[in-house]
Amino acid sequence: MSNLVENDPRAIAARFVEARLAGRALPDYPGAIPADLAGGYAVQEHAIASWPDEIGGWKIGRVPADQVERLGAVRLSGPIFRRSIWIAKSEQTVEFPIYRGGFAAAEAEIVFRCARDAPADKRDWTLEEACEMVAAAHIGVETAGSPLAAINDLGATVVVSDFGNNAGLVLGPVLADWRNALEDLTCVTAIDGVVVGEGSPAPFADGPVESLRFLLMHLAARGRPLRAGSLISTGALTGVHDIRVGQTARCTFGALGVIACRATSRAISNAP
Repeated sequence: MSNLVENDPRAIAARFVEARLAGRALPDYPGAIPADLAGGYAVQEHAIASWPDEIGGWKIGRVPADQVERLGAVRLSGPIFRRSIWIAKSEQTVEFPIYRGGFAAAEAEIVFRCARDAPADKRDWTLEEACEMVAAAHIGVETAGSPLAAINDLGATVVVSDFGNNAGLVLGPVLADWRNALEDLTCVTAIDGVVVGEGSPAPFADGPVESLRFLLMHLAARGRPLRAGSLISTGALTGVHDIRVGQTARCTFGALGVIACRATSRAISNAP
């Protein structure tokens, strides 16, 4: 691979998109690893432009603590595409596809639905202003995934470059009085009946609303102001839990509901 191709974000994006559409794993990062988050987002933008689906929302993740100072960011984001959003129904197990030989995980999350278009020229947001952008809050499960098995090991710039390591979203029921509901929420995630994580939303200033505030500012800076109806998966409550083909994740959100989802091996392809 020539140095020109190695460092070309368009070429790197094309390789990720091709692998995703074919449901094929990538043995290595397909180019030079981006040195910073701007480089990772440049790859992501090229991939978004060539992906045959519309953006239905965004996922938010954390930059690993040991990379925060160097990268100058605490959070990162990636798109969630419309045909990779599944609705969880009572007593049903939602099936979602993963890459054999790639990376796959299930993450219990709080999901916001955006009430209206964000002003294109607004770059600064308070927590209360972010709250006013919430039309509804849901429980949900992000189906994290990438053709690249080592995506998390290679760092946040790599995660950003491949759609933020997102492969879909399972959307659960809406929460009544969501602000109060989140205060007492404890979530438990089990894989094939074995508890693998437990957690609660962080306090107001560092939890789901802060994630939304970050996204509003981040997308405005990218020239992609948040749109009405967008779903925002605000970050893992119980951790990132690897999942294999045939395994079932069961995420219990206290009295707010349960979401069960099973990983399948069908090829991930959103081509029309």
